Amino acid sequence: MYIPFDKLPPHARLWIYQAGRPLTEAEQAEIKPVLQRFAEEWSSHGKELEASAELLHNQFLVLASNESATSASGCSIDKSVHFVRELEQQLQVSFFDRTRLAFLKEGRVEMVAMQELKNSVATGKIDKNTLYFDTLIQQYGELQGAWPRPASQSWLSRYF
Repeated sequence: MYIPFDKLPPHARLWIYQAGRPLTEAEQAEIKPVLQRFAEEWSSHGKELEASAELLHNQFLVLASNESATSASGCSIDKSVHFVRELEQQLQVSFFDRTRLAFLKEGRVEMVAMQELKNSVATGKIDKNTLYFDTLIQQYGELQGAWPRPASQSWLSRYF
């Protein structure tokens, strides 16, 4: 059962997929109805999930489930991964490359390769206050309250 993204409870579980590049307006218009249809049909062992899906900052696909209604099972999570893989093929963009980190700088998403992180910190390109899109957060309340958040308030804190 689809629920609007902004109506999710704070404890709703999230899965965040970071696109390797910003999605164009045409691509976003093409997949938004597909996202809603997926959320409407997403189920766990035959039970509907209270689910939502949203594109944020032109680059992040967020799937969400209110697990206090029905918990997502391994099979339903597998379905979501398969769905995102299909989107990858359709859009010719990677959603599973974890070797690049996303930061918000001057209102734009900027990507930094993991192997460049130490150098970016050393040169001041990234500092403890640089806003970081932590794709590891797992609850809607975290997304609403602190996303993106200062790099020093994430797992990146060890670099400062």
